Amino acid sequence: MSKRPSRIRRNLALALTGAVLLVFGTWLGGHATWLPSPLRSPVLGDSHARLVHQVLGDIHADYFRKVNAGQLTNSGITAMIASLHDPFSHYFSPAVYKSLFTAPHLNGIGVDVTPSKRGLQIVDVFNGYPAARAGLLPGDLIIKVGSTSLAGRSASFAQGLIRGKPGTTVLITFLAGGRKRVVRITRAHIVVPVAADRTYTYHGIKLGYVQLTTFDQAGAGNEVRADVEQVLHEGARGIILDLRENGGGLINEAIKTASIFIPSGTIVSIHGRNTPRQVFTATGGAISSKIPMVVLVDSQTASASEIVTAALQDYHRATVVGTHTFGKGVFQDSFGLPGGGVLEIVAGYYYTPNGRNLGGGGVKQGAGVRPNVYAAENPRSSTDHQLQVALKTLAAEVK
Repeated sequence: MSKRPSRIRRNLALALTGAVLLVFGTWLGGHATWLPSPLRSPVLGDSHARLVHQVLGDIHADYFRKVNAGQLTNSGITAMIASLHDPFSHYFSPAVYKSLFTAPHLNGIGVDVTPSKRGLQIVDVFNGYPAARAGLLPGDLIIKVGSTSLAGRSASFAQGLIRGKPGTTVLITFLAGGRKRVVRITRAHIVVPVAADRTYTYHGIKLGYVQLTTFDQAGAGNEVRADVEQVLHEGARGIILDLRENGGGLINEAIKTASIFIPSGTIVSIHGRNTPRQVFTATGGAISSKIPMVVLVDSQTASASEIVTAALQDYHRATVVGTHTFGKGVFQDSFGLPGGGVLEIVAGYYYTPNGRNLGGGGVKQGAGVRPNVYAAENPRSSTDHQLQVALKTLAAEVK
C-alpha cells in the first residue's frame, strides 16, 4: 500500500543526498575542487556523501571504458535499496516507473479478447467505448476485420488489424448467437478499466459480481462504485467483490472502495517512526447495509486489498470467502526523484478497525485475513470453484 504523493521525510535525507550526489558527481567528473569554496564544504561535509562522490568521480574519470552515467546512478540507488533486505521497498527508474504506473492506453474499439481458431472471442466489452455502442457483447466471435478473415491467424495479427488511429473506422464481422453481423466502428483512445461487473443467477436469485484487479490507479474506487450501482440497477440482490490476485495500491482508493459498503467509522489507521498516527474513516455514500456481501480473496490479495477485506470483516459487513490473504501489515511512502524516478520505502504499520496488524511483525509476510468460509482454488478444474462457493454463500444470505 502506498500513499502518493507525500513529503520527503528526514529519515530519507542520507539516501536522497547520496542519489543527488551521484548525479551531481557525474557531472563534475570527480573534480570537486571546481566547486566554489562556500559550496564545497556543505556538499562534501558528510563522510558518507564524500565517499559516494569520490567513488563515482573515480569511475567517471579513470575507468578504462566509458560508462553510462544514468545506468550507474540507477544501479547505485537500486543496490542501496536492496541492502535494506525489504521486499516492499523499491527504487523505480524513470523508464520502469512510467511503464508500471501509467494507466494502460490503447487505440482500438474497447474489447478484451482471447484467441480462437476462427478469430477472436470477446471476453469483455468496456462500457462507454465504441464496441459497446456498436452492440458487441461478451461471447461474440470476431471472424473478419475489413476483408481479412481471422481464421488461423495469430492473436497479435488480428488485434493489430483492429487497432488504429483514433477517429478512423474499421469494419468488424462477428458472430452473435450463431448469426453473422457486420458493423463499422470508429476507433477511439482506450483506457483499460481496472474493474469489471456482471450478474449471475444462482438458484433463481440474481447476484452481482464486481472484480477489481488493482488499487494502483487513481479512480479505481470510482470504477467499483459505478459497477456496484450497475449490478444493483440490473436487479442484483447481493454483491460479490472479487479481490483475488489484487496486490493493492493507493490507500485513498482503498478508503473509497470500503466506503461504498461501510457507512461510517474507521477503515484503517497507520503510524510509523516518523509518521504520526493517522485514522482514515469512511467517506459516506454507502449502499444499504441490508444488501448482503461476499468478498472473494486468495493468497495474492494484499495491502490495500487486505485493508478493504479486513474492514468489511471487522464490521461484519461481508463474509470473506477463499483462502488466507497475503499478510502485508505495512505501508509505503513514495518520493519523486530528479529525472522522473521514484523511491518507495516502507514507512510504518497499518491496523484494521479492530486493531489487527496483518503482517509478520513488519516487512515479513504475516497471517493476513482468514476467510470466514474456506474455499481453495482448484487449478485442474474448468470451473471457478471459489466463485461457486461465493455464489452459494451469498445466495444463502439473501432474504
